Amino acid sequence: MNHYCYTWVEDWCHKNGWTELFLQKRNEFWAFPPNAVMPLPIPTQALRQIKAEKGLSGEERFWCSIAATVAAFAAALSYFSQSPMPLVAAFAFCAIVVANLEVED
Repeated sequence: MNHYCYTWVEDWCHKNGWTELFLQKRNEFWAFPPNAVMPLPIPTQALRQIKAEKGLSGEERFWCSIAATVAAFAAALSYFSQSPMPLVAAFAFCAIVVANLEVED
C-alpha cells in the first residue's frame, strides 16, 4: 500500500531544493539534495511531516472505504442469517487492512 502520494513528495522536493525524485522501492523515495552529486533517501522526518499535513493517500482512503463497506455488509448479513461468522470474517479482513495502514520506517 502506498502511504505517500508521489506529488506530495515531489512538492516537498521543489520547496527544499531537492531534484530528480525517483521511487527506489515502494514508499522509498530518493532524490538529489541541494548541491549534491549522489542521491539520498528523503528523510523520514520529512515524510512523517508530509503524512501529518496531508493525511491519508488515495489508496489508503480506498482501502478504508472498502473495509467500512465490508463491515456494514457483514453486520447486515450476520443479523439476517443469525450467525456471527460474517462478522468474524469482516473482522479478519478489517484487521489486515488496518495492519497495512501502518507506515513502516
